[in-house]
Formats: sequence, structure tokens, C-alpha cells
Amino acid sequence: MLKHNITFLALVLTSALDLSQSRLIITGSINSDGVAAAGSRPRAVSSTVTCEPMYGFMPCATSLWGQLFLFVVYQYLLYFGDYYISAGSELLFKILGPGVFGASAFHLLGSLPQAALVLATGVYGSKEYAQEQVVGGVGILAGSTVFLLTLVWATCLIVGKFDISGSSTSSKVQQRKLLKLTGTGVTTDVETSYTARIMLLSMTPFIVAQLPQIFGSKSGGHIVMLISLIITVLLLFMYCFYQVFQPWIQNRRLEYLISQYVERNLLQKLLTPDGEPQLTKIIHLFRKMDRNNDKFITARELHGLILGLRFEEVGVDEDDLLEKILEEFDTSGDAHIDENEFVRGISKWLSETKQSRDRQARSRCSINQSHSSKETDEEQHLLEDHKGKNAKATKRVNQTSISTFIKAASFILFGTFILTILAAPIIDTVQNFSTAVNIPSFFIFFVVVPIGVNYREAVSTITSIRKRTQLSASLTFSEIYSAVFMNNLVGLAMFLGIVYLRGLVWDFSAEMLIVLVVCLVMGFYTSFNTTFPLWTSLIAYLLYPLSILLLYVLTYFFGWK
Repeated sequence: MLKHNITFLALVLTSALDLSQSRLIITGSINSDGVAAAGSRPRAVSSTVTCEPMYGFMPCATSLWGQLFLFVVYQYLLYFGDYYISAGSELLFKILGPGVFGASAFHLLGSLPQAALVLATGVYGSKEYAQEQVVGGVGILAGSTVFLLTLVWATCLIVGKFDISGSSTSSKVQQRKLLKLTGTGVTTDVETSYTARIMLLSMTPFIVAQLPQIFGSKSGGHIVMLISLIITVLLLFMYCFYQVFQPWIQNRRLEYLISQYVERNLLQKLLTPDGEPQLTKIIHLFRKMDRNNDKFITARELHGLILGLRFEEVGVDEDDLLEKILEEFDTSGDAHIDENEFVRGISKWLSETKQSRDRQARSRCSINQSHSSKETDEEQHLLEDHKGKNAKATKRVNQTSISTFIKAASFILFGTFILTILAAPIIDTVQNFSTAVNIPSFFIFFVVVPIGVNYREAVSTITSIRKRTQLSASLTFSEIYSAVFMNNLVGLAMFLGIVYLRGLVWDFSAEMLIVLVVCLVMGFYTSFNTTFPLWTSLIAYLLYPLSILLLYVLTYFFGWK
């Protein structure tokens, strides 16, 4: 995957670099000797104009189509960098599990793409240039929050909807209810509501930053920016330390990642090409599911396994299945599953799955006659061989963890490098493109760029909620609220730091108000409700164009900046 993406990146940059070649334009200059005949018009001559590449090597363009092409390329590369940061941070989180890393660095890495763009808008050039460019950063900050809480939230509700009426009716009636706006939707647990309330706390520095605008005061704005910056940083530290001592938020995050991991990898990677269980990878899975590293898996930690395998699609109740797995795996009867029990249980499970698939290609009668003895022989074989292979498998797992750690760090560094290099050029390209087509730059910063920055996050959440269970809905919405919280605080901290340190003028009340309105509406609604009918997705969808309209009206009719 990395090799293919690097190859594609090289091809894209090679194509883009052609745009930086000089272009011939007609200018109204006089003759080369500097003297013009009386009464004659100066003769136009050709001159070559070259755009100025950022850093001296990044591609640039002077034509409209060239700028559009660059914008599309940069959008893809932003997604490219975000993908590797996300992949690397998830690998690290799966290795280390909940703890100091899960409470701090992991969440900060998730908001790095947006933070890099916000930072790039104000650190380059003169103070006047930074004042013009920083509007792009605040547009990206506001647009990302609005995008996640409206379009992504509403789409997740539609994709993950299930019957919430609670009535037992015939299948035909149930199918008709899926088309209704009130009988279908999603339900979440109370912890999801707690996450939404935490998201509301991120509005505190936004409100403080708006105080001069609220009271119509132009004095003391610099002090207010400093106070808001301090509050933002304090909230970030408090959030991280809170998870260290009360790690339920990061546990939900890990459960969310485990469910995705199991769905993508379990059945494909736990069997050898010959159909035999791979002890090394089974032990690796056990350690990923063991969130607190106590060498045991509890009933709650098994929820990620059940969710990832999507048993509900074949009519298996999660609670019944959980009880069944505990009964089959927990041979010691202590309500915990240790490593040996997990390996034996998963191996037996995979063997039965393989046999079930083999039966579809053979006669049911003959397979049923031999199934019992074959299963017994395989299970006995696994029980006898497991102790001898376990030490070797454990050694391989440790080696795999080291290589995975190196891989994760490489992904993060590579993605960070891409974002750092591209942040300033994309801001400059958007400004030039919006000027060329006479489109307000806020529209591109508020609408288009946030989609590219948050595309991976959107696809991931929408894919996860397709399981259509309360647990998948709870984990998915919690993921959205946590992402909004971190994006708000990290992005705002970068932005306020630039404004304060460079002495810029605060002209961003319109964008801040949009964030406040959307976050307060969605935050309060999701904080005190756990059931969301399908019709509420329409309200969330409407909030998106309304926020764009409000931003336009405040900026161009009321003179807000």
C-alpha cells in the first residue's frame, strides 16, 4: 500500500511540476529602444512570466485550469497525509492500549491535519500577509466542525438506522417501517451522551473569544485572546488527564478500533492458506483485545469481537452470543478468558467455520457423518500442540510488535511531513484560485477543504455504523463527538496562538458564531437524548446549508469579519 501510494505521489508531483513552467503573455510595453514615435501607440511585445514556487520547488500555476488542477492534487495529498497519520496512530494505540498515550498523543495526532493547515495560514510572510491568509485557517476550523456534526452525523443516522419502535410485528410490516421517519433511527448508550457533553465544553474558549463582539468593545481584545488561549490549553490538558484516571473514553475508542480491526482481518488472516489456525496471529488478536493488559479478556472486551464479526446480520443476538462464547472459551469458570483459553476457543471456532464452508461443496449427508470425529481429532490435536507452540508464537508476537511500532512511527512521520510541506501551498492556491474565479475564498475554505481533510474520518464512521446495532451507533457517534472536541480545541489553540503572538486583528466573529450555533444545537440535543428518529437527520442536513447562508449574510450584509 505504501509503495503504491508513493509511486502515485511521485507521478502526481511530476505532472504538477509542469505547471510551474513559464508562460507567454502579452504585455503593453514600449519598443526595445525605449523610444516611441510621436503619436504612435506603444508596440506590444511578448514577455515571459513565471509564478513563484513556494519553498522554491513546490509546483505553482498562473492559469485558471492550472490552479484548479493544483487544488485537486493538494486535496488528494492532504487526504494522503491524513491517511498515514491515522493509520500510524491507530497502530500505536492498538499496541499500547489505553493509558497515557491513548489519553493524549493519539487524540492530538488525530487532529494534526487540521491543526497544520490552521498553523500554516499565519506563520509565513509579513504581518499584513498573515492577516489576509489566516482567514483560511479559521474557515477550515469552522467548516470541519460543521461538516462532522451535520453531514457526517446525519449520514451515519441514515446508514445505521434500525427499528426503534420496540413493537413486535411481522417482517413485512418491519420492512415498511424502514421507510418511515419515526419508527426507525438509532439508539445510543448514556456514555455517548456524556461524550456529547464533553464536546460542549470545547465551546467555552469560543464564547470567551466572542466577548468583545458581544459587548461591542474594541479595547482589550488582545487580553481576551490570551485568556481564551489559556482556557483552550487547560481544557486540552484536563481532557487528557481525565482519561488517564477515568479511561472510559479511550476504552470506547479502542473498542471502536477493535471492531474495525476484527471485521477487516479476523477471518482473512487467522487461517493459513491450508485452512489451519495461525497461533501467532491469534495471540496477537488476544493482546489487542486485552485493553488493560491484565492477561485476561472480560465480557465487555468481547463486545468488540462480536460487533466486528457482524453476527446480528444473520439473526444472532449479541447477549446470547456473548454468553455462549464465555461458556465455550472460559473452561476454568472464572468469568475471564486467559490466553490459552482464547487460543483454544478461536482455533476451534475457525476449524468449525472451515468445516462449514467445506460442507457447502460436498454432500450434506456424508459430511455430517464424518464431522463429529474430524472435529474431535482437530480439537485434540490443537490441545496437544498448543503448549509446545505457544512459546514460539509468543516470541514471534513480540517481534511483530516491535516491527509494528516501527511501521506506525514511520507512517506518522511520513504523514506529518506531507502535511507540513503542503499546508502553506494549499492555502496560497485556494486564495489564488478564488481570486481567479471571483468566488469568495471563505466558501472554499469552509466547504471544500474540510471535506478533503475529514474525508477519511467520514468514510470510517459511516462504514462502522452499517452494523446497525446500538453498540455500533454508540461507538460511532462517540467517535464523531470526540473528533469535534479535539478539532475545536487543537485548531483553536493554534489559531489563537497565531493571533496573539503575531499581534493580528480579531476579525473572525462570523466563523466563531457559526461554530457556536451548530455545536450548541447538536450538542444539547445529543447530550440529553439517546434515541434519534430518522427525521432528525433532515434537521442535521439542513443545518449545513443554513450555516453557509448565515456566514454569507453576516459577512457580506452585516459587515462581520
